[in-house]
Amino acid sequence: MPKRRSSLLALVLALSLIAAACGKNTGSTAASGGGGGGGASSAPGKGSTAVGFIFVGPKSDFGYNQAAYDGAKAVEKAYPDLKVLTAENVPEDDNATRVMEGMIAKGAKIIFATSYGHLDAAMKVAAAHPDVAVVQQGNFIKGTIPANAGTYFGTVYEPVYLAGIAAGKATKSNKLGYVYAFPIPQTISNINAFTLGAQSVNPKAQTLVVNTSNWCDPSKQADAAKSLLSQGVDVITQHQDCTGTITKAAEAAGAMVVGYHADASSLAPKGWLTGSEWAWADLYTDIVKTALAGSFTGSKYNANFRVGFKDGKNPFVQSKYGPSVDAATQALIAKAKTLISTTGSPFAGPVIAQDGTVLWAKGVVPAYAEIETKNTVFVKGVVGQIPKS
Repeated sequence: MPKRRSSLLALVLALSLIAAACGKNTGSTAASGGGGGGGASSAPGKGSTAVGFIFVGPKSDFGYNQAAYDGAKAVEKAYPDLKVLTAENVPEDDNATRVMEGMIAKGAKIIFATSYGHLDAAMKVAAAHPDVAVVQQGNFIKGTIPANAGTYFGTVYEPVYLAGIAAGKATKSNKLGYVYAFPIPQTISNINAFTLGAQSVNPKAQTLVVNTSNWCDPSKQADAAKSLLSQGVDVITQHQDCTGTITKAAEAAGAMVVGYHADASSLAPKGWLTGSEWAWADLYTDIVKTALAGSFTGSKYNANFRVGFKDGKNPFVQSKYGPSVDAATQALIAKAKTLISTTGSPFAGPVIAQDGTVLWAKGVVPAYAEIETKNTVFVKGVVGQIPKS
């Protein structure tokens, strides 16, 4: 009897191990294959005890990283039981992979990789951890999107176009300056939208551009601002992560400034016109909510998610006005925003490139999906060339 009982127990144990192994393999395959059928425990982000955020620069840069950090703090406030992990000055290379892996080791099953160049590292981490929801800010995933990954961003060029209207009305020299980091579609879209906004109220306006090849290099930014001011530019804006240097340079020179990424009006009390800034709180919080609920796979965030004025939830919003922006200019901007939010677009045709090529013909209102794909060249009115790679 003991021998038979021992044999029976051994058989039951063996069958249990086989069943457990089969269940484990099935769940793992489903999670990594993008089907979302691996069971509740494998849903990306579900059960996370922490959320990780990596930033390419300092959290106090009066710009891109400060805005993202503020968004992380909003998540911390909305979910007090979650540990919010943050890391500043994370390069756009394998160091980003290492930092995200460290956050996962501390319980983070939701990761925000917030810089354009963090995409490769984010995809590597997503592939290694199918139970972790990894979202990347501002870039695009090409081809098939994994079940636990996605990108997100606002339609940045919309409030930039509105700020261009303020610049076009304010300039006396008809020379606007734009300091930008890299000639990616996102920055080119902004430069073009800013120029088109200015030209909509001032056809003589031109935008002089300087490329720094760096998201945050105060020395290069100072040189760029000096160069533009020496050419007669009287309104400066930028697409840089840290915005303090250029904002202060404009104010010191008695020029006007249009902000970007965050509210830096305190640095230019006289010259501040308006700007564009991130309000990430609602979007970040909703991404976390979706992942915690086990609903990330197949959601709008498991995609290249973009949202704009037409959707009513653009996380990139217009900054407050400075003292020199009169009521008439504010009314023009309000009218333009209403049009963009309904039937219009900053790129409503005709839009002509520097070389005379028609990007969008008269009467054409491009959809969000095609705008960045065509903004690979400067529009007429931009002074400067895109650096060759």
